[in-house]
Amino acid sequence: MSDHLTHHTRFTPAEFDEQYNLRAGRPDYEATVIPGWSADSETARNTLDCSLDIGYGDGANQKLDVFHCGNASAPTLVYFHGGYWQRGDKSIYSFIATPFVATDVNVVVVGYDLCPSVSITRISQEAREAMVHIWQNASDLGINRDRICVMGHSAGGHITQMMMATEWSAFGADLPSDLIKAGIPVSPLSYLEPVRLTEALNAGIRMDPTEAEAESPMVNHPPATNAPQLVVVGGAETDEFHRQAHMYIEAYGTSERSIGLYAVPDVDHFDELNVLVDPTSLFFNYTCDMLQGKGPNL
Repeated sequence: MSDHLTHHTRFTPAEFDEQYNLRAGRPDYEATVIPGWSADSETARNTLDCSLDIGYGDGANQKLDVFHCGNASAPTLVYFHGGYWQRGDKSIYSFIATPFVATDVNVVVVGYDLCPSVSITRISQEAREAMVHIWQNASDLGINRDRICVMGHSAGGHITQMMMATEWSAFGADLPSDLIKAGIPVSPLSYLEPVRLTEALNAGIRMDPTEAEAESPMVNHPPATNAPQLVVVGGAETDEFHRQAHMYIEAYGTSERSIGLYAVPDVDHFDELNVLVDPTSLFFNYTCDMLQGKGPNL
């Protein structure tokens, strides 16, 4: 086993918590961060052309919101939110759509059921169900199924990597192998064993060693296509998030599969999303390059 995958044995429980329990390092998270995103998201839903709460499965949270730019042939950005698979709601993240809709991109924000009501394994499957629904119903949704880019943050970054690893033909004979044209995992959890060993987080996830191994992109889920990816991490994030980003790139980037890395300067795990939605930022513009099929044009 590579040093990347054994590195976690050198951490104490307290060090795991410091590296991965990120809310503990942002005492303003509940008072400022989430309310700010929620307010901006409410504005987005009230001002943008959107179709809300479209069901794609039987789960209570298996719904998606589509934000229309007015051009059905434009690129489609599919976004999966974070929250360590146990927190969050798609409604908090409508704000992601605002700058992209203004730049001629259709945006789909996906909801999914949460741990411990479901497992991480089930969440990955729900995300696949969302992607299948989006592709098969693109015309009704008013989006272009041939220009799909997937982005997710934190746990959503893990989901993004799992989508990049999916053999779509196993889920429908009509599904193309290149259903996803590009992926942008933001602060992804590529290797889940360290998260399992972070007691404060895994109390809600309830992940056992078998599932941690089975659901780790680094162990069992290499990319299924050579679609380009851009892995993003906050410059001020913990060492473990930088390690998670680097290990994925080193394992799966090839001359045929371009996987770039962008460290958003001077921001932590949460503020990087505020940079993403700044249309003057490099992060936003690199994302637009990916949506336009230019690869990780760093």
